[in-house]
Amino acid sequence: MTTLIKTKSEAASELSDLSVSVSPHVKSGESVEKIMWTVVACLLPPLILSVMIFGLRSLLITMIGVGSCVTTEAVSQRLLRKPVRIRDGSAVITGMLLAYVIPPGVPLWMPIPGAFMAIFVTKILMGGIGFNIFNPALIGRAFLMAGYPVAMTSAWVFPSRVDAISTATPLYVMKHYGISGLVEKFGPLSSIRHDFFLGIQPGCIGETSALLILAGGLFLLFKGYVTWHIPVSVLGSIGFFTWVFGGEAMFSGPPLLAILSGGAMLGAFFMATDYVTSPNNRTGKIIFGVGIGALTVLIRLRGGYPEGVCYAVLLMNPLTPTLDRWFKPKRFGTRVS
Repeated sequence: MTTLIKTKSEAASELSDLSVSVSPHVKSGESVEKIMWTVVACLLPPLILSVMIFGLRSLLITMIGVGSCVTTEAVSQRLLRKPVRIRDGSAVITGMLLAYVIPPGVPLWMPIPGAFMAIFVTKILMGGIGFNIFNPALIGRAFLMAGYPVAMTSAWVFPSRVDAISTATPLYVMKHYGISGLVEKFGPLSSIRHDFFLGIQPGCIGETSALLILAGGLFLLFKGYVTWHIPVSVLGSIGFFTWVFGGEAMFSGPPLLAILSGGAMLGAFFMATDYVTSPNNRTGKIIFGVGIGALTVLIRLRGGYPEGVCYAVLLMNPLTPTLDRWFKPKRFGTRVS
């Protein structure tokens, strides 16, 4: 019987071939930067349409929002002696989303304090990207609503081929005057659904066109950057609860108009699906989305403000760790009782 004796160098060489690196062990060509800039690209078509129907003011507000967010992040990271990571695109997305949920008629300086709250207070002070509890853009919007309520609720304009005149949003009309008031102001229901789907309606800069937001959201689904669970559960629950409680009688509300109006589409695809502030597991995502939809309808119907997506998402954000903890996937090898 032959005894094989290996030298230390030979043994070390074999062990090096069997070494295991730190997780994750399954890698792809995706990166944070690539995902973020893809989202930015998906958000550009609604901006182009907004410029076409509301004018260059939409572009200026968006540019100021993006510039304020990027500048705030760069200065904050430099002052706190942290690596400056503005190239990852996250601050650009925050600036765009912040501008998209602002009326086109607000003063041009309005995005600046919102950007400070969104980036410095909500993101940087929480530890940077990946550590924020709340959606930064929505915190910025909530701050602007609290600090400048008149500008944030009265700077609406109606898109027109010739000019833009001051008007009320569809959600405001439905809340205070019902479907009959909506028809009187915007025309037949079939025409309203058509215009609202395309984006010809008064509203915030980037949330009027359901078609373009849906196209961007479907592309993110195709790329695998988001899953269907949150968008479908958010929009489905908004439509269902509006149908049940949103009419003059039970089960008579307008579910499609509720989905096409306000920030429902933008919130479902680009706000609620934020990686950091939404659950990771499927069951948690569905519960998270249904909660957002239910709170949105509750705020729209019973609150003092006709829109509820912003506050619904922010109210559900802190529940994300709990939902992840409650619905942990089973580990391989554990006994199921």
